[in-house]
Amino acid sequence: MEYRLSMNKINKTFPGVQALSNVKLDLVPGEVHVLLGENGAGKSTLMKILAGVYPPDQGEILINGQKVVINNTGDAASLGISMIYQELNLIPDLTVVENIFINRELIQGWPGRYNWKEMNRQAGEILADLNLAIDPGNYIRDLSVAQQQMVEIVRSISSNSKIIIMDEPTAALAEQEITELFKQIKLLKEKTVSIIYISHRLPEVKEIGDRVTVLRDGKYVSTEDAKRVKTEQLIKMMVGRDIKEFFPKEDTEKGSEVLRVKNLKRKGVLDDISFSLQQGEVLGFAGLMGSGRTELMRAIFGADQGVEGKIYVKGTELVIDSPETAVKNGIALLTEDRKSSGLILNFAVYQNISLATLEKYAPRGVIDQKRERKRAGELVVALKIKTPGLETVVNSLSGGNQQKVILARWLYRNAEIIILDEPTRGIDVGAKVEIYQLINQLTKQGKAVIMVSSDLPEILAMSDRIAVMYEGKLNGILSREEAGPEKIMQLATGVMTMNLTKEGSI
Repeated sequence: MEYRLSMNKINKTFPGVQALSNVKLDLVPGEVHVLLGENGAGKSTLMKILAGVYPPDQGEILINGQKVVINNTGDAASLGISMIYQELNLIPDLTVVENIFINRELIQGWPGRYNWKEMNRQAGEILADLNLAIDPGNYIRDLSVAQQQMVEIVRSISSNSKIIIMDEPTAALAEQEITELFKQIKLLKEKTVSIIYISHRLPEVKEIGDRVTVLRDGKYVSTEDAKRVKTEQLIKMMVGRDIKEFFPKEDTEKGSEVLRVKNLKRKGVLDDISFSLQQGEVLGFAGLMGSGRTELMRAIFGADQGVEGKIYVKGTELVIDSPETAVKNGIALLTEDRKSSGLILNFAVYQNISLATLEKYAPRGVIDQKRERKRAGELVVALKIKTPGLETVVNSLSGGNQQKVILARWLYRNAEIIILDEPTRGIDVGAKVEIYQLINQLTKQGKAVIMVSSDLPEILAMSDRIAVMYEGKLNGILSREEAGPEKIMQLATGVMTMNLTKEGSI
């Protein structure tokens, strides 16, 4: 077989961590090669070595059978390798064509003016070739996330990339946008472009992949035919064990009511919402994007202004006008976007954990770091957070471990009402199971959990009751026994409406 790329016996060590050990990967022209593994398995490190971000400690890289040395991203680009990161690398205030040709603008005449005519022609040609209705003169800020992703692809093609690495390309896309992205990937395959595709979404493996390679704990496990391999096999290879129970829901005894929301409104966003929550309960919130689920959680947490209605915590009516008030009254929120609103990325692990409880360790305005670190360390052990140390910057952790850091923060605070907005988004199957087990621990301790999720099997499996939102309204609440995919979708799309009392009961 003729390989476009061969990576052999790749090793990489960071301080305190063996990130890669004798890893291999090969790629043939015109294939989509899916790279799977839990967070921390080494996928991103391997790809950053290929893209010239990190040098390998050992190993060799061959392009079309010839050994190459990739010292930096410039070397990678000259070899026809480009990487599209999960966080898109575009400049919002520049146009499409400016982003496509940034740092490699075409020059004409003297004294060296930019040849915008030719750059627009080339960009337009590639956009047309991929059936993309994007004007090269549009500003990036005016494009959807899916369109921005297409611009990244066009930039790679215009630089003659024959190997394109896509890191979680569908993480922020809606279903229709994913369909469009897959169309473009198939067009790239026809042009013999090779794609390395990193994803946590196992159904995508069979839909878009030709072969799949699995890494675990920085080691190579296996390469399989993507169409033939069973999902159960992939999971076992990724986590090193059988996961017979994807959703380890444990029933817990329900206690007294801890939260009551009554006639909550926010003009144009939320409409007369009422429900209650008990100790030891997981109340799931389902609904389509834009249904108001996240806005409702922000309203309860005091993060948005203009909210009307009543909120009772343990029977006492509260005016929650800020997150500070919510936190002081035992309410915690794990936000939908952990990186932009959940963590301080350049802070250490222990600092992120203690963030909501600093006054406890600074009675006179000076933080007792010894006590602060001690408690943070206990929670790192209890929640099995994989980190080289408490001083490690949280941005260097995997997505699942970042989620655990936020959960540790609220356990540190001893919050009693914990709101989890998309707690398993963008994390691997093994980390998801660990998050579910943590939810079980919380409810066993008598904590009350609200879980917002777009993953219907997750909502069905982990919730005691399921509240369904539709266009800013609470359209129904289902018990665990009566809930099912069809009934939830009927409520989520407005096909069916249930009669609710003011307390949100059926």
